[in-house]
Amino acid sequence: MKNDPLSAALFEMRLEEIHRGDPWLRYEISIRDFVALFTVKYKNGRPVRPDHPAAYGVDREVFLKVLVAFSQCFN
Repeated sequence: MKNDPLSAALFEMRLEEIHRGDPWLRYEISIRDFVALFTVKYKNGRPVRPDHPAAYGVDREVFLKVLVAFSQCFN
């Protein structure tokens, strides 16, 4: 799979939904900053699963939702 702008946009929308759905996350970090934590990177033309951000402590449950959204958007 090459760089797919539709999948990347869908993943960004899913991240925004995750941010809006979490009651505490909206007070800790803005939507734009949250989406920026999980930028899609490609290696050999394939999207790479995002790592847990070291710069910001994302809750385990929220990170699992991000991983599920990534797998649904890019697989």
